[in-house]
Amino acid sequence: MARPLSRRSLLQAATLAAAVPALSRTATGRAAAVPAAAAVAAGVLEAPSAWSVRPFDLEDVSLGRGVFAEKRQLMLDHARGYDVNRLLQVFRANAGLGTGGAVAPGGWEGLDGEANGNLRGHYTGHFLTMLAQAYRGTKEKVFADRIGTMVGALTEVRAALRRDPAVLSVTGKFGSAADQVRGSYQYVDLPAAVLGEASTITLSVWVRPTHDGNWTRVFDFGDDTTRYLYLAARNQAGVPRFAITTSGAGGEQGLDGTATLPLDRWSHLAVTLANGTGTLYVNGTAVAQNTAMHLTPAALGTLKNNWLGRSNYAADPVFAGAYEEFNVFSRALTAAEISELQDRRAADASTGRGDLASYAFDETGGGTFADASGRDLTATLRRTWGGPSHPGFLAAYPETQFIDLESRTTSDYTKVWAPYYTAHKILRGLLDAYTATDDERALDLASGMCDWMHSRLSKLPASTLQRMWGIFSSGEFGGIVEAICDLHTLTGKAEHLALARLFDLDRLIDACAANTDILDGLHANQHIPIFTGYVRLYDETGEERYLTSAKNFWDMVVPHRMYGIGGTSTQEFFKARDVIAGTISATTAETCCAYNMLKLSRTLFFHEQDPKYMDYYERALYNQVLGSKQDKPDAEKPLVTYFIGLTPGHVRDYTPKQGTTCCEGTGMESATKYQDSVYFAQADGSALYVNLYSPSTLTWAEKGITVTQTTSFPREQGSTLAFGGGRASFTLRLRVPSWATAGFGVTVNGRAVSGTPGPGSYFDVSRTWRAGDTVRIAMPFRTRVEKALDDPSLQTLFHGPVNLVARDSATEYLKVGLYRDAGLSGDLSHSLTPVPGKPLHFTLDGIEWAPFAEGTEDPTHAYVRRSEPKVVFGGRDSGVANPAKADGTTLLDEIWAGAPFRNKGALVSRVRSTVDAWVTAGLLSRADGDRGVSTAGAASYQP
Repeated sequence: MARPLSRRSLLQAATLAAAVPALSRTATGRAAAVPAAAAVAAGVLEAPSAWSVRPFDLEDVSLGRGVFAEKRQLMLDHARGYDVNRLLQVFRANAGLGTGGAVAPGGWEGLDGEANGNLRGHYTGHFLTMLAQAYRGTKEKVFADRIGTMVGALTEVRAALRRDPAVLSVTGKFGSAADQVRGSYQYVDLPAAVLGEASTITLSVWVRPTHDGNWTRVFDFGDDTTRYLYLAARNQAGVPRFAITTSGAGGEQGLDGTATLPLDRWSHLAVTLANGTGTLYVNGTAVAQNTAMHLTPAALGTLKNNWLGRSNYAADPVFAGAYEEFNVFSRALTAAEISELQDRRAADASTGRGDLASYAFDETGGGTFADASGRDLTATLRRTWGGPSHPGFLAAYPETQFIDLESRTTSDYTKVWAPYYTAHKILRGLLDAYTATDDERALDLASGMCDWMHSRLSKLPASTLQRMWGIFSSGEFGGIVEAICDLHTLTGKAEHLALARLFDLDRLIDACAANTDILDGLHANQHIPIFTGYVRLYDETGEERYLTSAKNFWDMVVPHRMYGIGGTSTQEFFKARDVIAGTISATTAETCCAYNMLKLSRTLFFHEQDPKYMDYYERALYNQVLGSKQDKPDAEKPLVTYFIGLTPGHVRDYTPKQGTTCCEGTGMESATKYQDSVYFAQADGSALYVNLYSPSTLTWAEKGITVTQTTSFPREQGSTLAFGGGRASFTLRLRVPSWATAGFGVTVNGRAVSGTPGPGSYFDVSRTWRAGDTVRIAMPFRTRVEKALDDPSLQTLFHGPVNLVARDSATEYLKVGLYRDAGLSGDLSHSLTPVPGKPLHFTLDGIEWAPFAEGTEDPTHAYVRRSEPKVVFGGRDSGVANPAKADGTTLLDEIWAGAPFRNKGALVSRVRSTVDAWVTAGLLSRADGDRGVSTAGAASYQP
């Protein structure tokens, strides 16, 4: 839909038109070159009016050389090289369309993956978002072209789902054949008279199976699971089986083959029943005979379900493969006649066509198959699930999961695995595709999906919705509320806003709004993105409970359930508040959780500019998110972790589970939007926030300026901002990280700016900025530890913002001492020895320490056991054992908790007062205490 140009968009267009080529859409939706001014405004998703601070678009911020650009390049190469037709395979199959021989990615995106592929389609949404972000960040046409291919294919898929199934004609054994793509859930429905209640019969068929699922039916004629006659391509032993019964499985009279049917090759199957004898033929050879088969179609009578490719047992898979030449004869063909059918069609053989039914399957269109027996028993192609309940439905699987969820009371992801979560990923991908390329088809698909969801959910009682959304896994819906609210800003449809509110999980909202912590035992990533959506609902409705609950939820996670790297969750779940050491395992810190905590943090910051949100953002981005991406190229996989184990000696797995997981999906997104929170602008244009120190260039079109940030941070302990363009008056708000306790110096054009920047704040510089102005920020790093909340002896090491991990294969916690060379500031860096030529690498006691962000496969220790057995100051050993309280706090811990010290005398005074307190408490002898004080006074210290 066309929208008026915003002031921001007009200014962007004016600034960028001369320099940035763009794409628009032709009538067919394909990309075509146009002037940038016409494209910049297209697909604009305006910031909500409730946001006091607003982000810049990815187009406005370009990455400079550095670790972010290097990691992004690896993902861009993956985005360019991966065959998108593989992702589209499951969608095309679900719609009964040809897949062009594409092989589905497998893992969570394939029918043979975890939980039968019940999450398939989600990864395609992630991939679309990655492509959209890649295009917006680079303007490389290849990404827009790939988006166009995917959106075009999904448009065709939805159109096919709206229609009755149509034959997919392929080359057959003798002519044409009808293909049943695996995942299409299509079968051929034959009229009830097809067997003619015959007392003798031959059923003859050519098939080319493409999947080896047991109990797939070549044909099945029956009323239910009591009275039936079937031929399975494979039984439990993997060989063909024919059976007939009037009393269920226990009464089956059967014939079993002797060899497995080959896949992707034509095989002829025939069954004859006459005079109490049944014979099974495979490729003209009798492979089984049963002389005690007295049942015939006459004993079954007229049957309700007469199917090719579908079983009367609902759990059996649908046949995948091609059919040609299905004939039913009212007599038992001879072995010679069946042999004759091996090299010619029945019409050209002495048998002639089946007199009860005869289908050649040579139709090339439509959804029916003509019967050439003379009985006019036209067959119809159908879906096992019927068809969509609404024309907006779009998915890579049938609507059945959505239907099942509405009556489900317990979780079973082999039956229902988060269908609205998958819908969210597709919806988000389409919205991002639209805002990146202005492809109206993408917006139409997204709008249609929400129309369909509203049509389903609006009919359900509130109690049903609350039950659904409270079910673990099955009821998970990810960030769908955020996406729907974004769509609503584009469409303005009341139904879309109403739909967003149907995802209210009242128990969670009300508890968090009341600041009641109920997170223990909840699936972490099922609930984190919910709150980003609720903040957006606040934006759209003004209801305070949405925003309040989100703020309180964030505070329940940070720091109470946060590991040092910024991650949260163990085995995917939240555990008890303030339990960190007690939850460390090989399955901590699910990568999706960090991704979604970043989204929630920045969204909350748009409302309240509390520096804690950006402090967390830096922590999680510079450590877990960067470290979750392996530092090597791969065209097939994005190489992103699922869990990041924090146990001693853990080796990261960058090819998790079976592949195409949720974390690989969010990992693709993270690596193509590293620049999204470096800069924000005050909504009225009065201030520019510099949140992150990262090499980048901002084009602030509204002000007509550019800001280029040059730094190798965090290898460099500072950054430089250079202004270009015209003149503009505003306040530059520089984030002072909470860890910047060693100082934060700012100069403008070489002159120091007065003021006292406090750690965990923003430092303001207000002036009229001109081209050539230069701002230099210096923020010396200190080395510090962070203690696990439930075990102060278990600690993780930081150098400035950088989490350092010990590279060692030991599987027990390393014991580490750091106080021996601590400086008066409390800085522990003097205990570490820098490794020449390897920035941010150190050694300690012969072990190398490196940034967590490096995506290697080295065994690492993110947490270590602090061991300070002796009271040591400035490298001098007092000979006194370092005593500890019941909670694990040692004498040295309490002394150094008073850092920084202005001079040596202040430190010695702290030692004396602490010793006196411990002696009084009976924790230390007076003699040992005096030796400690004496040693502290005799030692020399670094600053």
